Amino acid sequence: MKTSNEQAAPAPLRSVHTSNFPELLDQIGISLVVTTYQAGKVVLLRADGGLLNTHFRDLPAPMGVALRGNRLAIGGPWSIWEFHNVPAVARKIEPVGRHDACFLPRLLHVTGNVQIHEMAWVGDELWFVNTRFSCLCTRDLEHSFVPRWRPPFITALAPEDRCHLNGLGLVDGQPRYVTALGLTDTAGGWRENKKDGGLLLGLPAGEVVTRGLSMPHSPRWYDNRLWLLESGQGGLGVVDLPSGKYEAVAQLPGFTRGLDFHGPLAFVGLSQVRETAVFSGIPITEPARERNCGVWVVDLRSGQTIAFVRFEDQLQEIFGVQVLPGIRYPELLSDGQHEFVADSFVLPDEALRDALPELRR
Repeated sequence: MKTSNEQAAPAPLRSVHTSNFPELLDQIGISLVVTTYQAGKVVLLRADGGLLNTHFRDLPAPMGVALRGNRLAIGGPWSIWEFHNVPAVARKIEPVGRHDACFLPRLLHVTGNVQIHEMAWVGDELWFVNTRFSCLCTRDLEHSFVPRWRPPFITALAPEDRCHLNGLGLVDGQPRYVTALGLTDTAGGWRENKKDGGLLLGLPAGEVVTRGLSMPHSPRWYDNRLWLLESGQGGLGVVDLPSGKYEAVAQLPGFTRGLDFHGPLAFVGLSQVRETAVFSGIPITEPARERNCGVWVVDLRSGQTIAFVRFEDQLQEIFGVQVLPGIRYPELLSDGQHEFVADSFVLPDEALRDALPELRR
């Protein structure tokens, strides 16, 4: 029997996976970064022999993820973390020789509570979806954020989440598509028709490309096609641009959110959403529908699921999925007290010439 001062131990972070999932990662030479804001975790999915290593790191409510070279940005409700890969540190982590990347924290930009959703690097600029203010923004050292674009039907910059802007897609390195859950200009107005009020908009004009979607997320231009997640249906599909028609390619057992690609494969995040005020009335929450939390791998040529990892117990929602190409076994250190964060120093080459030999390793 527990006393009033005792707290229940947190549920274990467990997962199950198809036997081919680690083999697939190993064969194509990648790993995955997965964010789960509900559990406050960043998960690194890494092949470890014949097993899948699910490596958890704490971060406050992580959501959007963006990778550019050695820079990994992760957004949350009130801040953006930026991590840099420092290979010299990776070589020192136990077991020595196992890790081929180590992402150390380099920047923390405080935006305030803007409910950052998807993000993307545009050159050296980091763009992000500012859901609370219904706009796209960039970082700025002197300001919380710099508004760069908003839908033409949003008449004012206000912290009211008027259309639930959420997804951001680039074409040729420039912002070109966004998703929103409603064509509405009132505080929280998108909630009234979330079942099929979702939109795909084109930039910069803000024209409606596709409408009638159920809670869409994650627009992506890949292999000369525009991909999209119709999350409320548990779908992955493509948009025919001349007609604006959404065509489902795969139907998956969960609320689809978070999408990245490698070769002919799509890596799709699934969430085990419940019938709540936010998710009520959408098809995926119907009693007969199966709902899982994890990452599903879909062959784009056939639309078939070829592998998956399913999280259990404490993890119920996924937001971001990011492929780390050419990195098989990364580490990410988010704790400022960790010895490698406290005692690792990245200096300009000219400064290292005057440093002690042990600092040049």
